Amino acid sequence: MQDLPASERISEKIASLPDWRGATLARVRELILQADPEIVEEWKWDVPVWSRGGIICTGETYKAAVKLTFAKGAFVDDPAGLFNASLTGNLRRAIDIRQDEEIDAAAFQALVRAAIATNLASVKAKRK
Repeated sequence: MQDLPASERISEKIASLPDWRGATLARVRELILQADPEIVEEWKWDVPVWSRGGIICTGETYKAAVKLTFAKGAFVDDPAGLFNASLTGNLRRAIDIRQDEEIDAAAFQALVRAAIATNLASVKAKRK
């Protein structure tokens, strides 16, 4: 598995989770990739990572939740209030999705796009 492209490693991770966590990770992956055609899938820290202009979020799976940790979430506008974990840090914010919970697809994709905008603005500022 070490030599596989990131997208295949992510697919294998999803397949290894035959319960609700695999289905949830597959769904959020689909929403993330639909949010922007330039998103890149990576595999870091033994978890799926989605990036564009920097890390957007990671997708971790735990017994009770699928956790999407947004690298610069503290700087991303979240009008729908999707962030529900890691709310006190100075940088990251996370969304914990538990069994039988649905995520608002439109609000989630807007959050992903806002995270991309934050990343790209940071990259642009560093170039000046």
